[in-house]
Amino acid sequence: MKLFATLLIAACACPACAAGLESLENFIRTVKTGRTDFTQVVTVPAKEGQLARAKTSNGTFEFARPGRFRFIYKKPFAQTIVADGQTLWLYDVDLNQVTGRKQAQALGATPAALIASAPDLRALQTDFYLVSDGQQSGVEWVLATPKAKDSALQSVRVGFRAGMLAQLDIVDSFGQKSSLSFQAFQANVALEPSSFQFKPPAGADVIQQ
Repeated sequence: MKLFATLLIAACACPACAAGLESLENFIRTVKTGRTDFTQVVTVPAKEGQLARAKTSNGTFEFARPGRFRFIYKKPFAQTIVADGQTLWLYDVDLNQVTGRKQAQALGATPAALIASAPDLRALQTDFYLVSDGQQSGVEWVLATPKAKDSALQSVRVGFRAGMLAQLDIVDSFGQKSSLSFQAFQANVALEPSSFQFKPPAGADVIQQ
């Protein structure tokens, strides 16, 4: 389950409609580090005569702005994704395989850029069309779409509750939906630099792209 995607957005003019974008801008400006647990539900579109299939996983997420983050998937399959500022590392424990990609090329128009990597809203608008997408059950939403026509994603919605990250909904180019809900978000916590360092385990198959 790979986490990276982008958002489609139309224009909104009323002050209430701008709440989501204001929450995103404030979050980027004021929250420099964060730590949270997450639950992710991935739904694969139904084939003819079949029901849609959903898979649930959970783990932890930490970031230090700009450009460093770590996703640790714990259940049901162990996987680690680390951005150290230069390289984006993906470690699949079951396959004992590590993939490394240049971070600047990998993170432009992705959900990770929206919530953890971008230094400011203007940087996001280089890659995304952004618009507020209303409020529901106390969550203020932002809808974004990548500007690149060949993006792997259709859309991403980011939700904020009381100014803090609450939800991330992603739809890829095949119609697969990935919804991440964040629990017990901690803002501006002290994080060790070693949290964003990655060394491939001994014996792992390492692929550099």
